[in-house]
Amino acid sequence: MSGLDLGVIGNCAIGALVDRNARIVWSCLPRFDGDPVFHALLGAADGEDAYAGAFSIELEGFSHSEQAYDPNTAVLRTRLYGSDGDVLEVTDFVPRFRARGRMFRPTMIVRRVRPLAGRPRVTFRIRPRFDWGAASPAVTHGSNHIRYVGSGLVLRLTTNAPVTYVLNETPFVVAEPISFLLGPDETASDGVDTLARSFEEQTAIYWREWSRRLAVPLEWQDAVIRAAITLKLCTFEETGAIIAAMTTSVPEAADTGRNWDYRYCWLRDAFFVVRALNSLAEVETMETYLRYLSNIVREVDGNHMQPVYGIGREAALVERIEEQLPGYRGMGPVRVGNQAYEHFQHDVYGNVILGAAQAFFDDRLFRKATLDDFVLLEKVGERAYALHAEPDAGMWELRTRARVHTSSSLMCWAACDRLAKIARRFEQADRAELWAERAATIHATILERAWNPELNSFVESFEGSDIDASLLLMAEVGFVAPDDQRFVATVDRIGRELKRGNHLHRYAAADDFGRPHTAFNICTFWYIDALARIGRTEEAREIFESMLATRNHLGLLSEDTDHDTGELWGNYPQTYSMVGIINGAMRLSRRWDSVI
Repeated sequence: MSGLDLGVIGNCAIGALVDRNARIVWSCLPRFDGDPVFHALLGAADGEDAYAGAFSIELEGFSHSEQAYDPNTAVLRTRLYGSDGDVLEVTDFVPRFRARGRMFRPTMIVRRVRPLAGRPRVTFRIRPRFDWGAASPAVTHGSNHIRYVGSGLVLRLTTNAPVTYVLNETPFVVAEPISFLLGPDETASDGVDTLARSFEEQTAIYWREWSRRLAVPLEWQDAVIRAAITLKLCTFEETGAIIAAMTTSVPEAADTGRNWDYRYCWLRDAFFVVRALNSLAEVETMETYLRYLSNIVREVDGNHMQPVYGIGREAALVERIEEQLPGYRGMGPVRVGNQAYEHFQHDVYGNVILGAAQAFFDDRLFRKATLDDFVLLEKVGERAYALHAEPDAGMWELRTRARVHTSSSLMCWAACDRLAKIARRFEQADRAELWAERAATIHATILERAWNPELNSFVESFEGSDIDASLLLMAEVGFVAPDDQRFVATVDRIGRELKRGNHLHRYAAADDFGRPHTAFNICTFWYIDALARIGRTEEAREIFESMLATRNHLGLLSEDTDHDTGELWGNYPQTYSMVGIINGAMRLSRRWDSVI
């Protein structure tokens, strides 16, 4: 089984990862970037056994399992089968539904365990740890609860299972349904099984109603809905932030040291998430994200903007290594924080304006963007124009090299171009003319300095010769027409040099860690989009189908794929990759009126 054969549950406040055998192997509390109280995904500290940092449900005589989501929900069911005919069902979810006029999304994981056949004998091993696995909790208990007390965090497990058996990890026969509520140190308001059943029913209804409102394509509906739900689960609704992934330090490839913490909000990634959900008519995420974004724009006030911030808008994401955890499959280091917050990545200014642009034109929003918002964004545009031909770390966040990256300049052009369009919306003729002139200046600069006539392609940096997958975005953001022969030639070169089987690498040149070993999934989806735009639709559909086949058994993707084995690598679930599923399906699906 793949190490990333994991289910994702969450409620837009916290999340957790559940493996095929119903073990919770990852969950950070009290929010996405918090302490991983369940950290088994990254191994156990010295002196701890394999059960540390996990919530395990072990069926005696276990032979195999089955796992699936309830359709169109974030409710996960795992069935454990015993060799003697015993069957146990585990239902996992994090409550999310409307109650008392607001969204109820507690910091709570719910597990419901139910015997389906035979007399299943089960051992529950609940081993949260604190301080990144360094500290065992102090444990106290009552008649129906267990408290796990750590530094600054107290978890209460409320259950109708025999507390003594749970504490001592004693196996017992499960003859009737058992429920677990793991969350704040608060007394349950009702019987635990009654509460768990009610939470499950209301959470399932919420997700079914949410999914029902999506404007899905005719084809690949299951894939699109699962991708959309997963993207929603990666939003931190309280502030509007969107995390890049729920994990840290799952390496991009085996034993490479390319281990990063993705539990923060990259403004670039967030734009792509917002746009993908917008394409499905789910604009609520954009509205909450714009709250987050507008606070950052006001805070920087026309000065340097970081490419990444914490989910509470924390600016300093100081990177450190947690030595006590060995890492995913023993492949450390385990990093907390991300040095990218120190980088200069000039594409961020374009991503901010692109992320906000629809709000100026969409009449469905509760709060449409105003002229005052436009004036504020102009400060971002000023920065984009000033930096469009200056060196930076680029969107691939190179740590030891600065160049004038074409992708950064491209997004600076997009910033000015969209500001011109927004100015026209408000009938600000002089501002529209100014931003259109600036966009034209950047456009001409890119055509002059990023086109290499000897190689007959655009190149990844000004006056360069290398190529990278970000050039595929030129048509997507409207910089060139898809049938522009320079773009077509660039797509051809990218296919020749970066494609491995049906997967695409970001680039072929060596970076800070040598040559990349795995394909970057979003790049493959960008390639699919480019192929479709230039008329190679059947080829695009073939590669898209192969990418869908790369997903795990629950329809989820991580950041990277080994192009030889198909194994998933990198942080998980990766929002970029799930965005690609939605974009590919929307681009390639037959129209509804073709069958109706």
